[in-house]
Amino acid sequence: MRGFDAYLHSIDPSVEVPPAGLIRHGPDRATPYLYSEADILRLLREADGLRPQLRAATYQTLIGLLAVSGLRVGEAIALDSADLDLDNELLMVRHTKFDKSRLVPLHPSTLKALRRYVDLRDRTRGHPACPALLVSSTGARLLHSNIGLVLTQLASQAGITRRSASCRSRIHDLRHRFAVFTVLDWYREDVDVAAMMPRLSTYLGHTDPKHTYWYLSAAPELMALAGQRLDSHLAGHP
Repeated sequence: MRGFDAYLHSIDPSVEVPPAGLIRHGPDRATPYLYSEADILRLLREADGLRPQLRAATYQTLIGLLAVSGLRVGEAIALDSADLDLDNELLMVRHTKFDKSRLVPLHPSTLKALRRYVDLRDRTRGHPACPALLVSSTGARLLHSNIGLVLTQLASQAGITRRSASCRSRIHDLRHRFAVFTVLDWYREDVDVAAMMPRLSTYLGHTDPKHTYWYLSAAPELMALAGQRLDSHLAGHP
């Protein structure tokens, strides 16, 4: 707007041009909302109330899958049934951000839930309208905009409220949660976190570990554990 005002000022000197530093500029990323285990359970319970049954099962499966795999929501939407390899316990995530693909190993309990969902989907939609793994009640691929609206509704019903002006629950924050809780577990198990970070970056589909560190920056619990480890390392040293 300041550039446009400067242009108008060249035509009409009476047009005021705001000072350059008047409005803060630059990247303004939202503070991640770190869902607790109780938050996830409440979201799943509220999703169970959606109708029809297939819609409820789809959103329960989507929320659960994002929480335990760290997938981007766009990656989950883009999954086809053929990308789920039950025999090898893997998901194939194809042509994602930066046109990269990766294999995502899954826990047996996650595979069991996905198998149960696929059985319900196939019984409900005998003739699929598209090859998507997760489908809407009409059998079509899910839309990102609709997912955001549904999650906002479910979060409200579950009593999940924003923590600040820049921290409200979003579907993408399930990915943040996965990254933070993974590293928290490593700290508690006294694992060499620095050595493990490239693995987490690869699992999340990041091109550089520095992008993974952003996901960890908003967790006070994580910072406290890192500080405790540093104190232990420096014990007895000036």
